[in-house]
Amino acid sequence: MAYLSNLNNYRNTGLLILRVGLGAMMIYHGYPKLLGGPHGWAGLGESTKYVGIHFWPVLWGFLGALTETLGGFLIIIGLVFRPAALFLMLFLIVAAATHFGEGEGLGGAAHAVELVFVFAGLIFVGPGKYSVDKK
Repeated sequence: MAYLSNLNNYRNTGLLILRVGLGAMMIYHGYPKLLGGPHGWAGLGESTKYVGIHFWPVLWGFLGALTETLGGFLIIIGLVFRPAALFLMLFLIVAAATHFGEGEGLGGAAHAVELVFVFAGLIFVGPGKYSVDKK
């Protein structure tokens, strides 16, 4: 497939597309949670029980919603990219553990597990040159 080999010249464009798409979807899912208030945050924060955290569910829920929303924005613009990707990866590990803990199995947790691997890979790859953090 030699005709696709020229795409190597556009790796940074590919990273930008990936960042914008992933970040927008994280905001799409996180913003309603952030607006959910203390009652919504408590429900979200109770998910931490599946990773052994049984205290302050409102705080954990708020931090989870903030991570998903603000993290998505930071991924899009490429600012503090690696820490944002790390926090999103941790958030998604808790989401996957919740699906498993509720008996949904891999079918229920698949989306979260997939995104854990995507964000783990992005931690190593970085944001690319079309970002605020460009190097």
